[in-house]
Amino acid sequence: MKRSIFFALVLIFILSVQCATAGEHKVNHKNGIVLAMFGTTVEPALRGLLNIKEKIEQAYPQTPVRIAFTSNIIRKIWQKRASDPVYVKVHPNVPAEILHVQGPLAVIANFQDDGYDTIIVQPTHIAPAEEFLDLSSYVKALASIDTIKAKFKPFNKLVIGRPMLGTFGINHPYAKDIKVAVKAMQEDIDRAKKAGAALVYMGHGNDHFPSGGAYLQFDHEMNLAYPDVLTVVGTVEGYPPVDQVIKTLQEKGVKKVVIRAFMIVAGDHATNDMAGSDEDSWKSLLEKEGISVAPYLHGMGENNAVAAIYTQHVADAAADAGIELR
Repeated sequence: MKRSIFFALVLIFILSVQCATAGEHKVNHKNGIVLAMFGTTVEPALRGLLNIKEKIEQAYPQTPVRIAFTSNIIRKIWQKRASDPVYVKVHPNVPAEILHVQGPLAVIANFQDDGYDTIIVQPTHIAPAEEFLDLSSYVKALASIDTIKAKFKPFNKLVIGRPMLGTFGINHPYAKDIKVAVKAMQEDIDRAKKAGAALVYMGHGNDHFPSGGAYLQFDHEMNLAYPDVLTVVGTVEGYPPVDQVIKTLQEKGVKKVVIRAFMIVAGDHATNDMAGSDEDSWKSLLEKEGISVAPYLHGMGENNAVAAIYTQHVADAAADAGIELR
């Protein structure tokens, strides 16, 4: 009898130690979202980025969203402004998170240092080109970090979302993403129709990456969906160039266009390369050919339907990785 009691007590002790140990090593995963973009130094252009951030925060109020700029030059400009008390006083509407903006590696590291081990990086890129692939490399490299003891692994899950026009893969066909983006452009079609004009989009493009195909497919789908308004898409870099845009407009006999940057923010490219007064701006080049130009200086991120796309891409990235966002 005494022997039975002894073994029972030993068993209870072992179980209690196991439970205590299990509790000691139990990990409570914390989720965070990094909203990453190239960046902008134009204050009014921030509206596009901040609108997307706001919509994601509204969808997941219990999950912190932090902004990252990938451009070293743009971050340094904001750092200089942050140290200038005159600038800060004159621009009270610029958020502190922009004044002290960091790169994606730093934002991810700070999240991890604050106890967040489950992170979604959502880019605000339009097409799956150079910047998106570079950012994907950062994320994949950090996510691959392993440790001898699992409890010391820095990330439980670290994943990246899709750009607006999608990317390669079978889970989310890019053609569907393009059609969703086309649907979100209804407000631009209505604006051009009201003005009796064609619609011209100026995308960024890339001289070293064949991103033109995504823009051309978007162009094609726009004209299928909205046959009453001619849509022509060109890029600042790469293909299709502005010369091709002008040729298409001339072939169609267009005399008036509404032009908008096909970018999340209406920054330097929009205000200078697109609508500037220099002779090589798109506005000047089009007007030289006898085409009237009405610039619309608002970033795509200000369009709530576009912001909803990025919010959905965050949700998709979370669902694919088995992450529950709240």
